[in-house]
Amino acid sequence: MLKKHYQLFINGEYVDSTNGEYFEAYNPATGELLATVAKATKEDVDRAVEAARKAFETGKWANYTAARRGRILNKIADIMRERFDDLVKAEVLNSGKTVGAAKGQITQAIEDFEFFAGVALTAGGRTNQVPNGFFNYTLKDPVGVCGQIIPWNYPLMMAAWKIAPALAAGCTVVLKPASYTPITAYMLAEICHEAGVPEGVVNVITGSGSEIGPYISEHPGIDKIAFTGETETGKDIMARASNTLKRVTLELGGKSPNIVFDDCDIDAAVDGSLFGIFYNTGQSCEARSRLFVHEKIYDEFMEKFISKAKKIKVGDPFDKTVHMGAVISASHEKVIDSYVKLAVEEGGQILYGGKRPEGPEFEKGHWYMPTIIGNVTNDMRIAQEEVFGPVVVVMKFNDEKEVIKLANDTIFGLGSAVWTKDNGRAHRIAKAIRAGIVMVNCPISAFPGTPFGGYKQSGFGRELAIETLDLYTETKSVVTYTGEKPLNLLGV
Repeated sequence: MLKKHYQLFINGEYVDSTNGEYFEAYNPATGELLATVAKATKEDVDRAVEAARKAFETGKWANYTAARRGRILNKIADIMRERFDDLVKAEVLNSGKTVGAAKGQITQAIEDFEFFAGVALTAGGRTNQVPNGFFNYTLKDPVGVCGQIIPWNYPLMMAAWKIAPALAAGCTVVLKPASYTPITAYMLAEICHEAGVPEGVVNVITGSGSEIGPYISEHPGIDKIAFTGETETGKDIMARASNTLKRVTLELGGKSPNIVFDDCDIDAAVDGSLFGIFYNTGQSCEARSRLFVHEKIYDEFMEKFISKAKKIKVGDPFDKTVHMGAVISASHEKVIDSYVKLAVEEGGQILYGGKRPEGPEFEKGHWYMPTIIGNVTNDMRIAQEEVFGPVVVVMKFNDEKEVIKLANDTIFGLGSAVWTKDNGRAHRIAKAIRAGIVMVNCPISAFPGTPFGGYKQSGFGRELAIETLDLYTETKSVVTYTGEKPLNLLGV
């Protein structure tokens, strides 16, 4: 059940912010007020960090066996399944995404906890061969208190991506969800506590990203920062974290290429390309927003692509026949529209969309049509800067060498896709593209167990996989002398 007011969740209980201030959370599809939410101050960050630090240093969580932590992570997943409908409803109301998208994302969030419940058991060290008379082994210790800052586009799923591996490793958490979408983060914190996570291990604070985000990044009581969001913000976080040499992982922006060769299954490529950009209303960091189509099939492909784009239904997120829901806010709608107008000024041609949909059902809330822009060159701003909305630019290419160069001609390197029946070509492209994720003949970028992260200014570190545990642990080397004769290395 949704609450009318959400307090901060610190040390296993809800508490007011120190100054009593709050902000409002809205439904992007209707503009209606959902709830008021406590607005944290720096003092509240200190309280959350103190609770997390105490829980870590007293070993409330870290000293649990990996098996016991795993059982609790599985219990979290079980409770999430029991409350699946409530979580879906809250996510749709607070984010404006379609009910189908919310169901898929919350299912993955549940599976993330189950995955890391198993991964917790693998977090051991190893033994190493060393000279006779010595024995060496390594230990994996939790890194400590983790500050985690997540975006608004996948609220609950991003919370799971951050919290689950941290808990599996034995860390404690101070989570800051986006101000637009705080509700399911609080619901998850409650579930964690109910499942048996001790007080102080998972703390959730909400407030202005520009005010408490920097403070979290530079806080001396936090050992690691994990951030998902916009690239410039990630740079600022990294700079602030450097003052205390925090461990940092960043999952940032993207301008992902989607490459369609002339030997592909055109219908599959059309369907996959539509999903790649218009899923989640285009509000995805790995959205394939640069579409490169081989000149031999360009006309045929585009006829089918535009025809199907016109069938994408935008509207009430709770309507199961709707494909695209609302965009997150009025200000973001303006950003998307400004990029489309800029594309036209640069010489681009709107092939479909390019505006807010019309009709009485769109008088309230924040909306944008699926938008296709042609006559684009890769040096235009619309082809280089992240729009973070349902906007795709389309370009022709002639051969493999040319399209690899175009695909890599960006500051980003998160996602990418290639459509071809030539297996050799598919794997050459996968090797050549400077991106953390390559999708071959499919539009899906992530499952629990598949590493997710980017190259270049798309950040560093890999989430969602076994490798993620390395981001939340320190490796300790233990060297033991086992020889019979005492060592006298100085010879005195």
